[in-house]
Amino acid sequence: MNYWLMKSEPTTYSIDDLIRAPKSTDHWEGVRNYQARNFMRDNMRLGDQAFFYHSNCEIPGIVGIMDIVRESYPDFTALDPDSKYYDPKSTPEDPRWFMVSVRCLEKFKKIIPLGLLKKYSELNKMILLKPGNRLSVMPLTSQEWQFILTLKKELNG
Repeated sequence: MNYWLMKSEPTTYSIDDLIRAPKSTDHWEGVRNYQARNFMRDNMRLGDQAFFYHSNCEIPGIVGIMDIVRESYPDFTALDPDSKYYDPKSTPEDPRWFMVSVRCLEKFKKIIPLGLLKKYSELNKMILLKPGNRLSVMPLTSQEWQFILTLKKELNG
């Protein structure tokens, strides 16, 4: 199993939006960074787990856990001229962008804030904490995943 962190601005798409989706399942659309796309397209597998991270908000941090319920497929929003994610260079024959489908497994009672994550040397190699990182999809090591679950247990019981 692989572990991931997937970021979304809560004003665009929040964990509550995912929970409200049928069966708490939805596609993860709009990734427009090649490295993040490659992680989803080439490395995400059915059953992998991901932390849902709220970014660009008052208190950024991890708000829940999702699992990957469908491996990568072409991001259809890239083909829709009315979508904010439209890309005229992406075609059905040669899609440029991909998405996965995710299901919410758990919404945390308390957020694990970015400021707290930065305090632990166990997480100092985590991609999220590297200066200048703006990836919306990034891998986590199993050690990082387990350590964050420990923090979650301390904060949420």
